[in-house]
Amino acid sequence: MAGDSLERLQSSIGYRFRNRRILLEALTHSSHAQESSSPTRDNEQLEFLGDAIINFLVSVRLADTFPEYEEGKLSRGRARLVGASHLAAVAGRMKLGEFLRLGRGEEKTGGRSKAALLCNAFEALVAALYRDGGLEAAREFVERFVMPEDLTASADELFSIDYKSALQEHLQAERLPPGEYRVVEETGPEHQKTFTVEFVAGEHLLARGQGGSKKAAEQEAAKIALERLGKRPENRG
Repeated sequence: MAGDSLERLQSSIGYRFRNRRILLEALTHSSHAQESSSPTRDNEQLEFLGDAIINFLVSVRLADTFPEYEEGKLSRGRARLVGASHLAAVAGRMKLGEFLRLGRGEEKTGGRSKAALLCNAFEALVAALYRDGGLEAAREFVERFVMPEDLTASADELFSIDYKSALQEHLQAERLPPGEYRVVEETGPEHQKTFTVEFVAGEHLLARGQGGSKKAAEQEAAKIALERLGKRPENRG
């Protein structure tokens, strides 16, 4: 990888590595290591370590910020922040895919934009920061890129139950079709619309929900569908 690429990445994350080898390792996918003519470490061990570090740092931050919340609620918020979809989205915004070292096959199949590869590389990068600069370097990075800018203001969204995910899990467990959400009505002025969404599984209408956004209406529909299916996700804390 060209030195200027590493310079750009270090500049974008606001940290300069003393040991550039650990940064290269974090960016090296197993497909590249396997094709290399010389012994090359891939990022899988760093990914393992980074996953634990992110979980720890996010847990500490949530517990410090919301000391009155119970374990179940804190766990729900942590799951949102350390989840693969969130970390892959953060890595995407950082354009981390541009800096990955991939094998020819992964390169041809669009590996630079694959969510799994981005998430893994992001976790490996956190571990590399820890190895090079200690826990404080990793903490500053996680605080800047993983945590919401205003954690307190994001509490409602962060700790709310994700009824859509709960419904999907239930349908999968029962071997039922995944279903789909359909916007069937939009009412009100442009700046204050109310959306009506139906959740349909197979040929059956399971629920209809309303909300001030499509996302909110979908969550309401999923909540009602779960109740009709006899499932009530617990909202502890």
